[in-house]
Amino acid sequence: MAKQKTRKAITKRFKITRTGKILRRPTGQDHYLAKRSSKKRRQLRKWIELSKPEAKAIKRLLNS
Repeated sequence: MAKQKTRKAITKRFKITRTGKILRRPTGQDHYLAKRSSKKRRQLRKWIELSKPEAKAIKRLLNS
């Protein structure tokens, strides 16, 4: 059986912490930011932890 390749698009979009959690950026950061409050724009800069089922699928694609 051939070795599974890492999905390069996934490696660019997700971060893995040292404890094994997978983090992603929140959606809605590209445009229409002028109508949002400063608080909301500031909150959008933070990384968000994935849920367990999503993290399991992403880990399979990351080959880790």
